Amino acid sequence: METLIPQVEVAPLEGITTWMFRQTHSRMFGGADRYFTPFFSPTSDRILTAKELRDLSPEHNAGVPTVPQVMTKRAEDFLWAAEQARELGFDEVNLNLGCPSGTVTAKGKGAGFLLHPDELDAFFDAVFQKVCLPVSVKTRIGYNDGAEFTRLLKIFNRYPIRELIVHPRLRGEFYKGPVHLDVFADALQASRAPVTYNGDLVSIADFHGFTEKFPTVDTVMIGRGVIADPALLRKLRGGPPAGREELKTYTQTLYQGYREAYGYPGTAAQRMKELWFYLINLFDDGEKYAKKMRRVGNAAEYEHLEAGIFRDLDLLTEARKPLDGTGKTAL
Repeated sequence: METLIPQVEVAPLEGITTWMFRQTHSRMFGGADRYFTPFFSPTSDRILTAKELRDLSPEHNAGVPTVPQVMTKRAEDFLWAAEQARELGFDEVNLNLGCPSGTVTAKGKGAGFLLHPDELDAFFDAVFQKVCLPVSVKTRIGYNDGAEFTRLLKIFNRYPIRELIVHPRLRGEFYKGPVHLDVFADALQASRAPVTYNGDLVSIADFHGFTEKFPTVDTVMIGRGVIADPALLRKLRGGPPAGREELKTYTQTLYQGYREAYGYPGTAAQRMKELWFYLINLFDDGEKYAKKMRRVGNAAEYEHLEAGIFRDLDLLTEARKPLDGTGKTAL
């Protein structure tokens, strides 16, 4: 079976796509051309935290093509972050203009920056005069209205952006409802930078449908779909779906890795709870277990519940969508 998409990138998910995840997923399942780190946001003291240094260290990213993502609205902070990325051995830095979190957008960062196009233009003007690395941008199509993207794209086109990654939803839509493929089509037509698609590609059928509509797109980014089905990218390359023992080894490897990295079993269990929010969708009739997983309070409870999932539930070849048992859209 031929590859459906020549280039596949893994999107950042805060608290999930850490260096431990990237290393484990790459080694066990593969299929990704690049992984993007969860964003880090420079502070006034211009110091990388211990958590950020762990995630960005050359040792933890060896052998896994990785792009660090930065979220800020200050050009000087972005330039500082790009320099830190260069010193750590990265060859690109990504700007987050897509995060829809209220705590982020209230500060004018992430998708909140899209509300201020003049400031965004000035930001890029200052950045591209001095930046030491190529810059890619991950963006939504606007804050309140898809019509905003016309002006945003004019701004993007004024600068030598390496890659424009477009999630065709508005800030208020978060990850729910249909994507605005008409706006994405406009971006594909008018963007000077190469355009990458991001949004709701969860199954092989989704990819077939997307490539039929947009045969000229040669790169896609996937986030939640890869967490829900870690073998998804391998399947896109013609490989098999995840097996039960393989998946069990994957989760236990991650869990043990987090225990060693953090030194606290409870912290490792919390990290795994976030992953299982999506991964439970790869099991039939997992709603009851999803509710129990959200209530897990310690490592012993987590280990008992994970054992029950693998013992009692049938493994699917494609992740279920859209429900995770809470009424939320999970994929």
